[in-house]
Order: sequence, then C-alpha cells, then structure tokens
Amino acid sequence: MATTQLDKPEGGGPGDLALRTLRAMPRAWNRFWRLIALYMPKRLYARSLIIVIAPMILLQSVIAFVFMERHWQTVTQRLSQATISDIAAVIDMMETYPHDADYANIIRIAQDRMQLKVDLLPPDPLPPPGPKPFFSILDEALSSEITRQINRPFWIDTVGNSNVVEVRVQLEGKVLRVFVRRSQAYASNTHIFLIWMVGTSLVLLMIAIPFLRNQIRPILTLAEAAESFGKGRPMPRDFRPRGAEEVRRAGFAFIQMRERIERQIEQRTAMLTGVSHDLRTILTRFKLQLALAGGKAETKAALNQDIDDMQSMLEGYLAFARGESAEDTGRFDLNAYFQKLGEEAQLRGCKLTTTQTGDPAVHVRPNAFARLLSNVIGNAFRYAKAVEVHANHGHGSLTVTIDDNGPGIAPDKREEVFKPFLRLDEARNLDASGTGLGLSIARDIARSHGGDISLEDSPLGGLRAVIKVPA
Repeated sequence: MATTQLDKPEGGGPGDLALRTLRAMPRAWNRFWRLIALYMPKRLYARSLIIVIAPMILLQSVIAFVFMERHWQTVTQRLSQATISDIAAVIDMMETYPHDADYANIIRIAQDRMQLKVDLLPPDPLPPPGPKPFFSILDEALSSEITRQINRPFWIDTVGNSNVVEVRVQLEGKVLRVFVRRSQAYASNTHIFLIWMVGTSLVLLMIAIPFLRNQIRPILTLAEAAESFGKGRPMPRDFRPRGAEEVRRAGFAFIQMRERIERQIEQRTAMLTGVSHDLRTILTRFKLQLALAGGKAETKAALNQDIDDMQSMLEGYLAFARGESAEDTGRFDLNAYFQKLGEEAQLRGCKLTTTQTGDPAVHVRPNAFARLLSNVIGNAFRYAKAVEVHANHGHGSLTVTIDDNGPGIAPDKREEVFKPFLRLDEARNLDASGTGLGLSIARDIARSHGGDISLEDSPLGGLRAVIKVPA
C-alpha cells in the first residue's frame, strides 16, 4: 500500500525552531568568548591581576549596593521618621496649648529635648520648591514622612547648608520653621564604610601585585631560557628553577631536556668525527696506492676524482651532523659580508645587487650564519646570471631576501629540496655537484637561530629565498 508524506511547511514547527535555537547557542557562546579574548590582555601578569582585581571589585560592588540599598536607606528612613515625629509632636503641642502666644516653653522644650531649633514666621507663602539634588534619598525620606505624619503644606531645603536641614510647615496663621542637624535625619557615617572598603582593597592589592610579580618572574625566566636555547644561544648564567612547585618542575624538566639534547648532539658528532677520521685514513691510503700503482693516466684520474668526491661527501655529512651547534653567538657585519659576496659574484661572472636597511651588525653565530647565506646565495649564483640580495634588520629580526632570474623550482618541489640528500632532476638541480645537503644545512642553521627559510616566486622570473631569523 503506497503511503504519502505530507510536505512540512518551510518555516518548520515549534520543535524545529527550538532545535535551531539550541544549535545556535554554542556558536553564539563561542563568538562571545572570542570577542572577550580579543580585548583581553595577552600577558600572564596582566591576566593574573584581572583574576585578582575583578572578583574584588565585583564583591565590593555587591556589598556597597546591598549596604546602600538596605542598611543606609533603612537607617536614613528611620532617622527621618524620628525627626518628623518630633516636629509633629511640636505642632501637636502648639495646637493643644494655643493660649501661649509666643510658645516660648514649647520652643525651649524642642531645643533642649529634641535638638530642634524652632522659629515662628509670619503667614507668608512658602518658598517655591528648589531643584532636588542628584542623590536625593534624604529629600525623598523627609517628604514622604511629612506627608504621612503631618499632611500639611511644607518646604524643605537639604542643599543650602551642608550640616543643617531646614523644614517649613504651613500652619494656621503662621509658618513653623525648624532647623535640624543633618546627622539627626541622615546616616552621615557612610563614607567611613566606603573608606574602609577602598582602603583595605588598596592594601590587599599592594600585597597581591608584588606577590604575583614574584610568581610570574620564574615563568618569564624559563621562557627566556627556552627561547635562548632554541636560538642556539647560551642560557642565562643565573637561571635556576624558582617559584611554585609546578614552575620548578617545569624548570628542572627543561634543564634535563637540554642536557639530553646536548649530550645526544655531542655523541653523534663524536661518532661521526671518528668515522670521518677512519674513512679519511682509508681514502688517503687509496690515493697513495693509486700514486704508486701503474696503469693508464685516464683510469687513475677517474679514480682520483671518485676519491675526491667521496671525501667531499664525507665532509658534507660531517658538517650536516655537526650543524655548527658548538659556536658561540657574536657580531656579524652584513656590509663586510656583502663586499666579499661582490668579489665572488665577479669571479662567477654574475651580476649582483645588494641593499641593506637597518643596523648592519646582527647578533648571530657568525660562521654558521655565513655558511647559511653562502649555501643559499651560492645556489643562486650557480643557476642565474642576475642576483639581488636585500637585508632588512629591525624590530629584533633580520630578513634576507635573495632573488634570481634562474630556472626556478616548481611550487610542489619547494619543500622537498630541504630534505637531506635529495637532488632534483629538473632544470634546477640544486647541489648537483655536491651531496644534496646545502639547503638542508641552511635550514638547520636558520632554525637553530629560531628562524626559517621559505621559497617563493621571484619578480626576476626565477626563485626567491626568504631567510628570517631573530637578531
């Protein structure tokens, strides 16, 4: 039996709307936190201060709001109620004993017992109401209590004299003027609470900020030591694990890792040095035997060439394994190197253009960095007739750009040429006469300085090599 399915409306039902809303909530939440992270400080010290200060400010804001809203307002309301009750009692006495023309006894009792200064004024109209202050909790409390307890025309002034509140009430044939101390109708000691709250917060911050700085300093020292080790520079002499237990554990782990890496490099270099020495001895013996043996000169020349190639390959392997890692950092003069580079370009019959911006002196491992530039620029000399080299040193980094008009390298092969012992079979066969280690050694040196090498298309039509290292 065939069944048909009714088409759902395009908008969907309430269930579909709720489902879409639930699915959209995580995305909106992620966008919100990405926006927060965009404006948040990036350094650990600033974030730690926010972690300490933000809850403190939030807590104080809540406490201040609760205090202002409940305690302060309640106390002010009760004080105002008591004050207006006294004024109402004075009015009741005046109406109860009207035979007293000047009400001297009532005024005396009000001043001695109620701390109210009472005057009787002619029955003139009350002054027009003045502008209320921005924070008018006292005005609101007094007005509501006068309306509730006395219920006569009145006028109050809480702004004219900061220590005295003036209240005028319209009576029959006269106006009652009362001066009340502000402290009788208003909780005036609130500032003491605010001063204590802000003062204790400042004291806590003065303690927390140096404590946070001392806790974060070992992390910054560890980061500097790791960065120096990554760039091939010696670690700071005063480096030792400090701070919290977790930071000390990270520091000890870093020291052990550095020692293992250095020990591994030393063992590898020592092994290859011994192998190189043994193989050199055998190659030297081969050369001696060829020199003493008879035979055709063409055959001997070919064998000698093979021995020279083997020795060259052996030196390349050893240099790649050693990686110039034992060299200390020092000053490298770009201008002096470019002068030597110009002489080499003349010998090779290549047109060289060099430009340099920024400080020509850079802080690197001089011999290793010279070998890095020689390997990359030497390839450009080998396959191009025009080479342009531009060095830009500034803001703590050095960028060297080498452009040539040679055959270039296909984009899909530009990463493979950095692999050890790899040679290309295309038009630009890098290190065709060597071991295929030139660019591998160059990238190894660049990365040991904390930088890298990348290959791009050159405006001259050939290949562009970009070397970036911290300096």
